[in-house]
Amino acid sequence: MASVPRIFSQSRRAARARRHAALAACAAPEDQFLRAHLADEVLDRLDFMRLDPCPTLLLGDAAGVLAEQLERRGHPVTKLEVDEERPLPPPQWPLIVSLLALDTVNDLPGALIHLRRALTPGGLLIACITGAGTLATLRAVLQQADGDRPAARVHPQIDNQIASGLLARAGFQRQVVDSHSLPVSYRSLDRLLTDLRTQGLTGVLADAPPPLTRGALDRARAAFANRADSQGRVTETFELLTLTAWA
Repeated sequence: MASVPRIFSQSRRAARARRHAALAACAAPEDQFLRAHLADEVLDRLDFMRLDPCPTLLLGDAAGVLAEQLERRGHPVTKLEVDEERPLPPPQWPLIVSLLALDTVNDLPGALIHLRRALTPGGLLIACITGAGTLATLRAVLQQADGDRPAARVHPQIDNQIASGLLARAGFQRQVVDSHSLPVSYRSLDRLLTDLRTQGLTGVLADAPPPLTRGALDRARAAFANRADSQGRVTETFELLTLTAWA
């Protein structure tokens, strides 16, 4: 069997998760706006499906933006720090919700299989990830700053079609993948980078790119500022995928 390419570093991923948990503990709610937005997506989906309260495994909610709301709706919530690329506890969860926890696993098909096997028969998975096209502005200005030798600094991402195919390959039924864009405007590149750090979305590539030199960072800031609108703001876009499927 062919080995899985190691695109992401597990040690860097774990360190990022620890930093995010520490930052989330003292951050203002609005600083976790992306996860809060996805939490609302999950709750709207559960309300639409009229899912009865049930034991729920919640992944990727270090900031606590979703757990309290699920419990308020009657769902007993268990939050675990797990390696999604390894088997989860035996099948016991009627509902598993994942917020931005699957974006940086090397073996996404395998991770989805582990999640399916952790669901009870007929159990539901709702997983939110960033999709292809996310951080297109950041990718462009960093490539411009790197000049003739651009380094890979933004994570690879998948689109709707690939996500749906991976769910089917993992053995899920009635899989649905929805996507939408979330534009966010910034006055500076530094504020965008701070937001990514606070929300646990910094880079964890196995082949870590070289740090930006002072000159390259200045070029990136200038390239970012050159994209500003008449209000002095630059729009960055998060393409968000919500994967819904049944075991």
